[in-house]
Amino acid sequence: MEFNEQKHSQAAILGLQHLLAMYAGSILVPIMIASALNYTSAQLTYLISTDIFMCGVATFLQLQLRKQFGVGLPVVLGCAFQSVAPLSIIGAKQGSGYMFGALIVSGIYVILISGIFSKIANFFPPIVTGSVITTIGLTLIPVAMGNMGNNVDKPTAQSMILALLTIAIVLAVNIFAKGFIKSISILIGLIGGTIVAAFMGLVDTSVVTQAPLVHIPQPFYFGAPKFEITSIIMMCIIATVSMVESTGVYLALSDLTHDKLDSTRLRNGYRAEGLAVLLGGIFNTFPYTGFSQNVGLVQLSGIKTRRPISYTAGFLVVLGLVPKFGAMAQMIPSPVLGGAMLVLFGMVALQGMQMLRAVDFKNNEHNFIIAAVSIAAGVGFNNTNLFTSLPNTVQMFLTNGIVIATVFAVVLNLILNGLDNSQSN
Repeated sequence: MEFNEQKHSQAAILGLQHLLAMYAGSILVPIMIASALNYTSAQLTYLISTDIFMCGVATFLQLQLRKQFGVGLPVVLGCAFQSVAPLSIIGAKQGSGYMFGALIVSGIYVILISGIFSKIANFFPPIVTGSVITTIGLTLIPVAMGNMGNNVDKPTAQSMILALLTIAIVLAVNIFAKGFIKSISILIGLIGGTIVAAFMGLVDTSVVTQAPLVHIPQPFYFGAPKFEITSIIMMCIIATVSMVESTGVYLALSDLTHDKLDSTRLRNGYRAEGLAVLLGGIFNTFPYTGFSQNVGLVQLSGIKTRRPISYTAGFLVVLGLVPKFGAMAQMIPSPVLGGAMLVLFGMVALQGMQMLRAVDFKNNEHNFIIAAVSIAAGVGFNNTNLFTSLPNTVQMFLTNGIVIATVFAVVLNLILNGLDNSQSN
């Protein structure tokens, strides 16, 4: 009995580590989208809390090893960063209803194509995925810069000092810390920067005191879903990118745990992810994908069972039911968020560049063109004013850098390399 209790306590501690590793990445997505859509403090508290809750639900779904859904690996699901820009564009131009309507349809889309996705995986070799993930990081960096300047036209010296101090904390942890502490450097930077900001009188605690003690996530909190074809296409493209990202996470965990994946388990993993995205749309949160930072933690801990992740999912569900925890994220001043975001999105871009290192540029010069054009188009078209004369729905598509980079990379790879995956590696 004592041995089992010890095993459970160790699993709970490891589960808490996984929660801390993914927490910063998870709360940043709702904060960024809410900021773009000018949500109120009460709305943002609901959004963060429900998002945390749904991360737990999504992780529970993926931990299952059932006949029809669940990949059955120690995977943690969190908000997909690639959804920030398109959802912000849809919400700003058309309203929240269309944003969540597109999410609901994209979740159904993932469920429907889960069985055949392995057959179209050749559309996403490293030259495509590396280019797209690099673009994700690069297109989000300006958002970080805006927050560093407190999102005003004339940033103060105080804002910049706070942002730079946060960056310094994150860098110091990365340089001098090891193991688990290093893996939560972004979270430590957010906490450290906020503590410094509190001494500067820049932290508002009223959002925490005003937040309710307990809440239950509500379907369609922001109103009934609405549907529009361009928004739906955009989110289906983003969902496909998320599936590719999750595939990499599943395969890495399969290798670490020596638990071989077959096409049925991959299909079930995609189905669980699609169901999580569908539920995210219904409960007015965001799409979910396998978090790669937690893969490193599995390797670091050496514990390769699903039990610790079950605790992680449980902790997330409990935290999501207590809005005061969600409100705490609002205490973080914008310059602190911006400093942490700058490092985080730089890491995302570098992750894409590391994928591109696996690409054969020496013997296949076409890959230079694919990467160069798709990344340049993605970064260049992102939020451009080139298409202001076109209808809003067309503008939404053409000014989304991640979508444009994905389309360019897939199409150019098909034209120049065909479907022979070996030519792109």
